[in-house]
Amino acid sequence: MRLLHTSDWHLGQHFHGKTRQAEHRAFLRWLIEQVREREVDAVLVAGDVFDTGAPPSYARELYNDFIVALRDTGAQLVVLGGNHDSVATLGESRTLLACLNTRVIPAVSDDPDEQVQLLARRDGTPGALLCAIPYIRPRDVLRSEAGQSAEDKQRALQDAIRRHYQALFERAEARRAALGLALPIVATGHLTTVGASGGDAVREIYVGALEAFPTHAFPAADYIALGHIHRPQTVGGLAHVRYSGSPIPLAFDEVGQAKQVLQVDLDADGLRAVTPLPVPCFQPLAALRGTLAELGTALRDAARAGSPERPVWVDALVCGDDYLSDLAAPLAALHDGLPVEVLRIRRERGRAVAGLPGQTATLDELGPLEVFEQRLAGEALADDERERLRQLYRAVLADLPG
Repeated sequence: MRLLHTSDWHLGQHFHGKTRQAEHRAFLRWLIEQVREREVDAVLVAGDVFDTGAPPSYARELYNDFIVALRDTGAQLVVLGGNHDSVATLGESRTLLACLNTRVIPAVSDDPDEQVQLLARRDGTPGALLCAIPYIRPRDVLRSEAGQSAEDKQRALQDAIRRHYQALFERAEARRAALGLALPIVATGHLTTVGASGGDAVREIYVGALEAFPTHAFPAADYIALGHIHRPQTVGGLAHVRYSGSPIPLAFDEVGQAKQVLQVDLDADGLRAVTPLPVPCFQPLAALRGTLAELGTALRDAARAGSPERPVWVDALVCGDDYLSDLAAPLAALHDGLPVEVLRIRRERGRAVAGLPGQTATLDELGPLEVFEQRLAGEALADDERERLRQLYRAVLADLPG
């Protein structure tokens, strides 16, 4: 059985005023080519198909076109909901897409058996059993109880998620026994695990009070295909527990990351091999840092990766030069005539902007949690009150679709 594991497409992302439509279209075409050339049996998308709960029409069109094109390759598709995805948006067409060899699991089902799927090889014979687990919202698996401490809530939620995984795994084992076949079992997930490394574009998922799910709490599946973290990686040194990462850089801090999808080969004995397939760069990005004089040289160097049709998108962090109230004009002069577009200009943290005493960062430079922490810092609160507000705020962030 050959799978392709991918996640975090974020179709429809608005990136500093730029659309990612061309990049996503190129990636999806490339992915279809990989499926066809490698005779892949099934493609797993482990959450965050779309960037928001109400994706633009072109993003939906890309999604639908991919499903039609994939069907012609003979491979099946399994789509799991992520924290950015709307359950209603993903679920609205699941019956129709089932006719195109696509299974959509937008949220935890009331019937756990609906999340245990039999994956077939291209010839129609059984190839693997799948515990299809999307992003788990607290209300999906847990009822809150009055009087619980933050630690109690975290422990209860972690245990509820563990039980959900274990229940599906046991159903998969029972179904394997009923079929009388030696089939590998694959599980999915869209969450943060202990030891995973994220980045700027990754909204920290705090499922209620749960910061990260311990790796040892996963069931003994042969392969666990994870989404949410954009940096491809194994977890806890385990070759069978992996994040595929996002296929394109979704923030400037992902510049230089080797983007990939994972080819997963399994047989009756379990996992045979995981092969990273490097995704080509469809849009050059550069994160540059220095004084204006240093940035002039850096911009010329970065421009070598661009062209008039596809200029390099740049994030410029200016160090020093505090006497300048406007950095846009001198930066524009530095890259005039070069295939470069500066999408974001920032000053080095901790340096005051001329004319604005004490200002060290703009909202564009801060994440939601950093803004909240600065707001907390201005209040006279006890430590336990401060921590409770953090937990409540994280829970609100986790429930936002995009």
